[in-house]
Amino acid sequence: MRNSNNKRKFDVLTHNLATQNNQSLWLGRVEINNNQNIQAENRKISEAMYILCRRMKRKGDVLNDTSNVKKFLHLRFHNRENECFCALLLDSQHQLIHFEEISIGTIDEARIYPREVVKLVLKHNAAAVIFAHNHPSGKAEPSQADICITEKLKNALELIDVKTLDHFVCGNTEIVSLAEIGKL
Repeated sequence: MRNSNNKRKFDVLTHNLATQNNQSLWLGRVEINNNQNIQAENRKISEAMYILCRRMKRKGDVLNDTSNVKKFLHLRFHNRENECFCALLLDSQHQLIHFEEISIGTIDEARIYPREVVKLVLKHNAAAVIFAHNHPSGKAEPSQADICITEKLKNALELIDVKTLDHFVCGNTEIVSLAEIGKL
């Protein structure tokens, strides 16, 4: 009984404050609800990424379809504030062995060292690699630096007989494949 009286008093107080303060208190409640919605959405995105990773690792699933890779990357990079460079390490049948974020950088750059990429590839015994990174600016257009680092990585990996299959540049709504645009 006491709780219901307190609730009624709170509701009356809330109504009075909202009316006096031009409903600023109600907006505060909406912000709380929006934060809860965002947290719920983030949980759903994490669950979807987990399911996608599990499916991509399942025996028989081959990563030769760019649309599946693009869906995975879109989930992975959605709303990232910093540039992140990653690698999908594949076996000789192009099945996913391992996914790794190689570098997390600033708002417009992530440092990549070919030596470290070669070590990672050897550690997981990968036969092929797909690279990807996001552009926090939202534009998926590959820069000259993106094309240059892709060439350096490709050349380094060729020395150990590992194929570079693609490099995806992810924006807010679009993902560009360097292989598809003839830049690989």
